[in-house]
Amino acid sequence: MTDRRIRRYRTNLRIECDNAALYDELSKLASDQRLRRAYRRIADGERANAAFWEAQLKHLGADVPPARIGVRVKVLTWFARRFGTEFVMPTVVRREHADHLPTPVDRESHRDHFIEAKPLSTHGGRHRTQSGNTLRAAVLGANDGLVSNGSLVMGMAGAASGDHAILLAGFAGLVAGACSMALGEWLSVNSSREFYQAQISARAERLAVAPEDGAKNLAAIYRDKGMAPDTAKALAEQIAEKPRTALDTLVREDLGIDPEELGGSAYGAAISSFCLFALGALFPVAPYLFLKGHPAFLASIASTIAGLVLIGMGTSLFTGRSMLFSIARQLGITVAAASITYAVGHVLGTALAG
Repeated sequence: MTDRRIRRYRTNLRIECDNAALYDELSKLASDQRLRRAYRRIADGERANAAFWEAQLKHLGADVPPARIGVRVKVLTWFARRFGTEFVMPTVVRREHADHLPTPVDRESHRDHFIEAKPLSTHGGRHRTQSGNTLRAAVLGANDGLVSNGSLVMGMAGAASGDHAILLAGFAGLVAGACSMALGEWLSVNSSREFYQAQISARAERLAVAPEDGAKNLAAIYRDKGMAPDTAKALAEQIAEKPRTALDTLVREDLGIDPEELGGSAYGAAISSFCLFALGALFPVAPYLFLKGHPAFLASIASTIAGLVLIGMGTSLFTGRSMLFSIARQLGITVAAASITYAVGHVLGTALAG
């Protein structure tokens, strides 16, 4: 039991040290003074959490491992240096929720530090934040392409279809899957935009007919946020004097919609989905462009494994799980899918040949 607690405490200590190091780096890279101050405060809180787990380990008489910066922190810092701190924040927030450690410092206080910096949001900032979610979608899109096309290639190889047939099927699967992904993403984003536009139009009509209702709704929203009733009413009435501002505020606060973004560009999402699916799907089929027969088959397996390792490393950035676990999970899922399609292809190929 004690050994299990020691392992758990060491894991908690590693996570908190990583978080502290990450927020320290973000505080150095942030372009605004208030953001830097917010990141430093969070880093201080994470260091306090790390000190708590270090003390628990010492109390149990266990050795405290030396502090080392993890790969996730290095990768996220690399992205933050090149694309801005807002680019990686969706990933950082997901990691914190994934960690969900019992800590002596209230993690909910992080939100208060970001509220201080929230008025700094600009169109560019929103775009970079959305890009952080795009980074996650990129990894998942490439994973879909690699797993589906890898399974297809294995199925064709199991049927002993010949190099030419495998190559043809692989590229057909790449193009068909990428087109399907692109169309699906376009429809999804476009449908979301149309839904948001309908919601905004309905709010605009209601404000035009009954502007006093808008003021009441705004006052209720601010009261729910903890504002004093009189202050909330005064602020809501001031905002309601400008219908455009009132509509913008209602849409953002009540519906959680950014009127300037509306879910992003449908065409941009379609193009990125096509390219990322195709990139992942290329791994298992590319060796057949240069090799033939059994060497091509083995090279396809090796290329697929290399792609899965890269995707597993990318997935670990967003889930907060260990890199080895993410890689092993990717390999396990893909091996299962590829084994099934290989067996089915072999059975069908034998049946049709006989």
